[in-house]
Amino acid sequence: MARPIVGIIGNQYLLNDQYPAHAGGTMNSEAISGVSGCMPLLIPADPRFVSVEELQERCDGFLLTGGRPNVHPEHYGETATDAHGEFDRARDAIVLPLVRACVESGQPFFGICRGFQEVNVAMGGSLYPEIRDLPGRDNHRMPPDGTLEEKFALRHSVEFSQGGTFHQLFGSQTVMTNTLHGQGIKRAGTRVVVDGHAPDGTPEAIFIKDAPGFTLSVQWHPEWGAANDPVSRPLFKAFGTAVQAWASGRQATSVLKST
Repeated sequence: MARPIVGIIGNQYLLNDQYPAHAGGTMNSEAISGVSGCMPLLIPADPRFVSVEELQERCDGFLLTGGRPNVHPEHYGETATDAHGEFDRARDAIVLPLVRACVESGQPFFGICRGFQEVNVAMGGSLYPEIRDLPGRDNHRMPPDGTLEEKFALRHSVEFSQGGTFHQLFGSQTVMTNTLHGQGIKRAGTRVVVDGHAPDGTPEAIFIKDAPGFTLSVQWHPEWGAANDPVSRPLFKAFGTAVQAWASGRQATSVLKST
């Protein structure tokens, strides 16, 4: 039986300073294929090439990946400044409405880093442009030097709500995670439940209240070493289970329509 398809949201890059490309990290595909048990399909997140309707029709779930460009602040009513960094307006145009459509339909998605922030903005929330500039907050950005192992190393704990969704998933109220982000949630969007925080109070884990499908999103990068990490693996396994359930429901509906 064919594996369910997970659309992996790609990012725009300029190769060799002149060749435009859409790309996604190999570790995202490894996690979706090896842990979630689904077929990864890289999506060029640009409304010139795909529509939300087409994506929902072709894919069974979505991985909203991290990326260097940030969500443009106009989507939460603020003016762009140098502190907001670079943007990918094409990705904004696809992913923000895709999140809202999936929340309503129940189609599963899993948000990571920028994807976590996209989910909050899509639901009407806002972002801080630079967490490390806030009083009492730590520097959550990726270390500028070192190997990938050093950059993705565990750096702080995340504490979840007692008995909450993430606590139940992990079987522990506190886990250790990496941290490679500059922005973070300022105001939680409508129905966005902040279920986990870093020691400095930065929101790290969210889901959408009363959504009919999988909506878990995290600020850290669980795709790193997902097959062997005790925190990453349950996330991708749970997401894979949700995607497979959606695909089975879609197949069952197709059979009913054909009979």
